[in-house]
Amino acid sequence: MSTNIFVRQTAPQRRVVVTGMSMITPLGLNLKESWSGLVNGKSGIGRITQFDPTNYDSKIAGEIKGFNSDDYIPKKEQKKMDRFIHLALAATKMALADAQLTIAEADQDRAGSLVGVGMGGLPYIETQSTILNSRGPGRVSPFFIPSVITNMASGQISMQYKLKGPNYAVTSACASGAHAIGEATGFIRDGRCDIMVVGGAEAVVTPMAIAGFSSMRALSTRNDNPEAASRPWDRDRDGFVLSEGCGMLILEDYEYASRRGARIYAEVLGFGASSDAYHMTSPAPGGAGAASSMISCLEDARITPERIGYVNAHGTSTPVGDEIETQAIKTVFGNHAKKVWVSSTKSMIGHTLGAAGAVESVICLQTLATNTVPPTINLDNPSPDCDLDYVPKVAREKKIDYVLNNSFGFGGTNCSLLFGRI
Repeated sequence: MSTNIFVRQTAPQRRVVVTGMSMITPLGLNLKESWSGLVNGKSGIGRITQFDPTNYDSKIAGEIKGFNSDDYIPKKEQKKMDRFIHLALAATKMALADAQLTIAEADQDRAGSLVGVGMGGLPYIETQSTILNSRGPGRVSPFFIPSVITNMASGQISMQYKLKGPNYAVTSACASGAHAIGEATGFIRDGRCDIMVVGGAEAVVTPMAIAGFSSMRALSTRNDNPEAASRPWDRDRDGFVLSEGCGMLILEDYEYASRRGARIYAEVLGFGASSDAYHMTSPAPGGAGAASSMISCLEDARITPERIGYVNAHGTSTPVGDEIETQAIKTVFGNHAKKVWVSSTKSMIGHTLGAAGAVESVICLQTLATNTVPPTINLDNPSPDCDLDYVPKVAREKKIDYVLNNSFGFGGTNCSLLFGRI
């Protein structure tokens, strides 16, 4: 037997392109509906309806309205999956249809799935915990464990579409979806896969999540005016708005996509990641970790800051986080910082936690495809230290060649992605 059988041959990195995408958000059940709401500056935030929020400090969230799992999953299978898995399967079906991609049996070994998930099946956990305490251990569902573990979003996708390549979850709090895209890009760049179904999913508008984040004083309590509650960079911001959502992308090797005549949205050019190594929930002063992530991403893409036309910011609407991200952007972009357009689409759809990086990547890709930058709504009175061009209130039209997406999470984890025209 050859002693070199397990030695990987060195080869130039392959190009990675996006050929399909979808998103499900509080503004719509598909890409078209969600994008229309975003560019028109609509808010998807309202009073919570999934449970009675009367006794909670924060009574508002970004809920997905009208989603019907029957459209995507057989009824007998639905009870085996938490809501975040339902969203992931639905968005995957739409993304594959958008890519006009059917994965042939011969390609299954070189096709995989990574899905970023921050908190997993919290709704199912809460429901089954109540059953355990009220009716005893024998009444806990046999589907409980596979319904709630984070890797089952990618696992169910893998099983449904016979993807036999990499299949796992990426969990890095609110950077999960972005990290998943970066990791999946690596599999194609290195020649280990030709296709990756990748994204992020989250659905935790639950009593425990709202109570937990409220106890941290992380959530907005602007309960009397939900649509104005998420207000990144505004001096009156008082916390983020918890939301649910899903974004899925189809990544392909450029040569593979070209051979099949695929429509290409953009190229994944850069992936940067870093750690603040500072605090459980607070970003490092001055935004050193966030800046490091952006710099690493730009270096990976071999793109200078001056060439970036739009930054989809993490922009959660927290008093500390927004100011520090602004500082980080200034550090990275220097004199170009006040020329680049920066917006937070969380002002309209809230914070989808582990799904945010994937949903916002879809938004970045739509910006490239439509020459339209969605706005930051509710920015009435910017904080003195938040003085960049945040595209306030109204979308803008401009041909942009390169966009940057930031996602940061508890634990000091940071991720940046860079997409460009091809």
